[in-house]
Amino acid sequence: MLIGTLHFIQFDFAESSLPSPNMLSPEFLSALQSLLPADRLFTDPVDCYAYAYDNSRNFRPPLAVVFPLTTEEVQAIVKLCHEHHMPLVPRGRGTGTAGGSVPEAGGIALSLERMNRIIKLDPDNRMAIIEPGVLNQDLQEALKPTGFFWPPDPSSAPYCTVGGNLATCAAGPHAVKYGVARDHILGMKAVTGTGELIRTGCYTTKGVVGYDLTRLIVGSEGTLAVITEATLKLTPLPRATGGITAQYRDTTSCAHAIAAIMAQPFIPSALEFLDNNALNLIRNRHPGMLPEDMRALLMIEVDGSNSEVIEATEAVLKACQVDGLIEAKIANDTRALWAARKALSPLLRDVAPKKINEDVAVPVSRLPELLGGIEQLAAHHRIANVNFGHAGNGNIHVNLLVNPDDPEEMQRASSCLDAVFSLVLSLDGTLSGEHGVGMAKRPFVPREIDATTIALMKSVKHAFDPNNILNPGKLFP
Repeated sequence: MLIGTLHFIQFDFAESSLPSPNMLSPEFLSALQSLLPADRLFTDPVDCYAYAYDNSRNFRPPLAVVFPLTTEEVQAIVKLCHEHHMPLVPRGRGTGTAGGSVPEAGGIALSLERMNRIIKLDPDNRMAIIEPGVLNQDLQEALKPTGFFWPPDPSSAPYCTVGGNLATCAAGPHAVKYGVARDHILGMKAVTGTGELIRTGCYTTKGVVGYDLTRLIVGSEGTLAVITEATLKLTPLPRATGGITAQYRDTTSCAHAIAAIMAQPFIPSALEFLDNNALNLIRNRHPGMLPEDMRALLMIEVDGSNSEVIEATEAVLKACQVDGLIEAKIANDTRALWAARKALSPLLRDVAPKKINEDVAVPVSRLPELLGGIEQLAAHHRIANVNFGHAGNGNIHVNLLVNPDDPEEMQRASSCLDAVFSLVLSLDGTLSGEHGVGMAKRPFVPREIDATTIALMKSVKHAFDPNNILNPGKLFP
């Protein structure tokens, strides 16, 4: 029952009994009030409520919420929490799905949403310097006139912060060609768990002086340091973009087509997979959009110069030609399909009260085994299942649709998920491709990472944060 309990904590304010501000010691509260004005320090339970959860639907109330505006204020807050052994949980806009920004141990929620300045755009050197609270979409809009973009593009881009993207090493559909957040940062300013300011990386695309602390902190989910400034590496906007859709009679043939596409020289800029249950969600919402005999769909994007798009389109269309193909064609306007794809997660709530959403990843060549195996496991455990995701990276979003008020169904879902994770690891995969560990996957970490490696990771955590105040309890079992 661990899985069900972990994923489906209800938002019941009365039962949660949010602690009152007087649970903070008068000394600590007075010191905190001396650091920030009243409009940037919340202690009222009602004001704090919105900072007690993220998109994982886990709920843990903080004792207070603070809103720093500068690196110096972050340092002062961290130093105070370090001295008082007070848990401190950095967060952006709370769009994560793994519980990484939930203040599980109570303490202080450190909201970075007001540190939202784009400090510098430098297209000559292909870089930008930003504060962590800048929204992903706002950054992209600011960059457009310069002819550049920042490649990480999670579906929550209009609402999520770049700092959150870095903390979770976010990706999105275009990671298949452009990589993840860790591939697009040059350096940062960050505050360790003792309140010390560190500067990592450099202002050049080449630099090998010292350990690569930048890439270590990216993806650490706020457990090592608080990012207060990031120097991002930018990428030129493609001159042209082309779209392709490929329809298949079954999941297996579609999975073989994915492997064939990724085996040819032209890398698609996006390669999205939708299984039949995902397609049915779109059919129900948009009647007539999709053929009824299609059981799996690939949405493919290629980009580059005009000639590169033409060549890539021809090569991808040829790779799509596997047994089970219904039709592969150029899509002159894929906006409606992309909009439907991005709406899939909320549409899942039309099918079941809750979903267990996992973002496993396997080598692309093992996708036929993964997708076929998941279908068999869902049927065996009698659990409704919808699969879609970033097929070019082998990153599939497995959604088990359940009713948390049905204990017997939750038990079957837990067994099914356990078997899915075993299948993923047997295929040389990973339990999380882009959502992170947070609270959701913490119990399963030892199945992927050996004890010696975990111990080394914990020693790194101790070096950055000796009093274990930064997002305590996350990542490690």
